[in-house]
This record gives sequence, structure tokens and C-alpha cells, in this order.
Amino acid sequence: MHRKAIRYVNRSTAAAAGAVATAATSVAAAAVAASIIFSPVADASARMDGVSQDLLRAVELNQITEEQAVKFEARLAGRIFGEA
Repeated sequence: MHRKAIRYVNRSTAAAAGAVATAATSVAAAAVAASIIFSPVADASARMDGVSQDLLRAVELNQITEEQAVKFEARLAGRIFGEA
């Protein structure tokens, strides 16, 4: 084969592989979104437990301060429990 033909085949194969990977990623993202949308809604206390755990982890990773976590958790508790 000529070098130009080999380069064309290589480029075409790479482009096709990229298109397949993109399509697979889109399908996977759609599946995750659907599972989130159709999953049952957790009760308010379970949601707050999850929020508390996430905020604790963020404080441990120095992403936010303890004061920020407390304020944010209080604000979310008001919204989740319908007090806002």
C-alpha cells in the first residue's frame, strides 16, 4: 500500500473509533440520568444524612470550612424539611 493510503486508513479508523466512543459515552450518560430520574425519592431525613456526610467529607478535604458547612447544612435543612 502507498503511504497516503495507509495514513487515510489510520485516520479513518481513528475517527470511527472516536465516534463510537462518543456514542457509548452518550448512551452511558443517558442511562445514569434515567436511573436518577426514575429512582425513588429518599425521605427527608435520609437526604439530610447524605448532605451531612458529603459536607463532612468536604471539610476533611479542606474544600470548605466547618462554618461554611454548618451554614449550608442549616440552609438545606430548611429547604428539605419545608421550613424555608
